[in-house]
Amino acid sequence: MSDDVYTRLREFMDTLPGGYPATPSGVEIKLLKKLFTPEQAELTMKLGQEPEEVQTIAARTGMDQAELAEKLEELALKGCIFRVRDGEKRLYQAYQFVVGVYEFQLNTLDREFSELFEEYLPHIGLSMAKLKTSQMRVIPLESSVEATPAVDTYNRIRDLVRQQELISVEPCICRKEQGLLGKECEKPKEVCIGFGDFARFYIDNGMGRQISVDEALEVLDKAEEAGLVACPTNSQKIEAICCCCSCCCPILRFASIAPRPGDMVTSYYEAKLDAEECTACGLCADRCQMNAIQEVDDVWGIVDGRCIGCGLCVAECPTEAISMVAKPGTAPPPATFDDTLHRIGAERGLS
Repeated sequence: MSDDVYTRLREFMDTLPGGYPATPSGVEIKLLKKLFTPEQAELTMKLGQEPEEVQTIAARTGMDQAELAEKLEELALKGCIFRVRDGEKRLYQAYQFVVGVYEFQLNTLDREFSELFEEYLPHIGLSMAKLKTSQMRVIPLESSVEATPAVDTYNRIRDLVRQQELISVEPCICRKEQGLLGKECEKPKEVCIGFGDFARFYIDNGMGRQISVDEALEVLDKAEEAGLVACPTNSQKIEAICCCCSCCCPILRFASIAPRPGDMVTSYYEAKLDAEECTACGLCADRCQMNAIQEVDDVWGIVDGRCIGCGLCVAECPTEAISMVAKPGTAPPPATFDDTLHRIGAERGLS
C-alpha cells in the first residue's frame, strides 16, 4: 500500500467532529504513519462514528468475526480507535484526533510524536477557532462560587464529580509532552480525571487507575492548591476534567498570549474586583494564568476580556475583594459530550 491510504485516512478523520485539516508540510500524514499501519488505516476507515459490536462490523464489512475482534482490540489498545464496554460486550468506533486519539497516546508518547504534534497544533487550533462550540470549557473553583447565588449544577464542579459512578485519574499528557520537549513543568502530573466510558477506556488500556469520589475530590484540592485551571468537557454531564496550566495546555497556552483570552475560552463566569476592599497585596495577580489582573497607578483591576472565569484569584484573596459574577447571555452547554460533538459536526457542515 502506498501513502494514498494515509491521505484517505486523513480525509476520513476530517469527517469526524474535531476535524483533521491538511497542511502544506504534510505533518498530519507523518502523525498518522506513527499511529497506524496501512492495514490498520484501512480498517479504521470501515468503522462508524457510533459504538458498534464486532458482529455488526463484521456483517457490514464481510470480515471474519474472530479475526476482526482481534484487530479492533489491537487498535483500541493503541488508542487509535475508541472502545466502549457494555457488560461483557465490547463496542468499537472511529474517534477524532483531538480530543481523542492524541490524548489516548499517553503510554506511547515520544519526543518525535511530540515535535510533530507541536508542528500540527496551530493548524488544529485555527480549525477549532472558527467554531462557535468548543469541546472543553473552564469551570470555576467550587470555593469561588459558594457565595454566588443560583449557580447552575453544571457549574458546580464537586457536585458533578459526586454524581459519577466510575472515575479514573491519569497523568496529564500535555505536561508529559512538554517534558519530552525539554520544558518540564513543576505542576502536579496525575491530575486528569475521566468518568464513565472515558474512565473505563483509560483503566482498561493501563493509562489511568480507578479512584473513588473522595479521591477525585482530593485531586481537585491538589490542583487548586497548585493553581491549576479546571477544564471539563463542554457538557452538562461531564466525561472528563483536565487540570490545566498555561505553559502546557494548548488551549490556555494560546489564550494567554491573545489580547482577549476570555473570548477564546468557553466559561460562564468572570471575576469582579471591589477596589474599596482591595489591599493591593497582589496575590490574585500571582495566581492568574491569563495576566487578567493588573496594577495601574497603584490600583488593581480586571483587564477587560482577559478573565476566563477559573476562580483561582477568588480563592487566594485574603479580603474577599474579588468575586465571580455570571457572564450575561450565556446559554447552558449541551447535555452530553456526544451532543457537543454532534453540534460541532453540524457547525463544520458534516452530516
